[in-house]
Amino acid sequence: MQLRVYPIGEVARCGGKVAARLYPAYAPGIAGLCAYSHLQLIWWFSGADDAKSRGQVHARCPYLGAPEKLGVFATRSPHRPNPIALTCCRILALDADAGLIWLENCDAEDGSPILDIKPYAPSVDRVEHPAGPAWSAHWPKSLEESAAYDWEREADPSFEEQRGT
Repeated sequence: MQLRVYPIGEVARCGGKVAARLYPAYAPGIAGLCAYSHLQLIWWFSGADDAKSRGQVHARCPYLGAPEKLGVFATRSPHRPNPIALTCCRILALDADAGLIWLENCDAEDGSPILDIKPYAPSVDRVEHPAGPAWSAHWPKSLEESAAYDWEREADPSFEEQRGT
C-alpha cells in the first residue's frame, strides 16, 4: 500500500517567533480556530527523512536515569519509520487572511512541512491520569510547567558525546 501525504504549509521561525504558515489554498481552513487556546500541530521531521532514520526500531534515550536503549515507539525520537511529529502548541494569534497562526511551545524546525492542524480539545486530547516510566515521574505534568522546566538537568551528557557533537 502506498500513502500520499501533502503538506498544507510550513513552520516559519523569525526573530524568536514561530508561526504555522499555511499555503493559500488551506488558509480558509483556520476559520473558527480562534475559539481555541491550543492546537495539535502534525508535522514532518524532514531532517530525519532518510533510509537510515526510517530503518530505526531502537533509539538511544537522551535522559539521565532512563534505559540506554528503547524501542523507537517508546520514544519521541525523530528517527523512526515515518518521521511524523505531533506538538501541542498554544495559539498566540491568528491572521486568517495571511494564513498565519502564531504559536508558543512549538519545537518544529524552520521550514518543517505541516501535515495537519487539529484543535486541542480536552474531552478527547487530555488524559486524566496518564502513566509513564518511573525514571520520568518527576517531570512536569503540563505543557505550561514544561516550558519553564530546566530540561538541561535531565540531559545525559554522554548522549551528545556518543553522537559526536
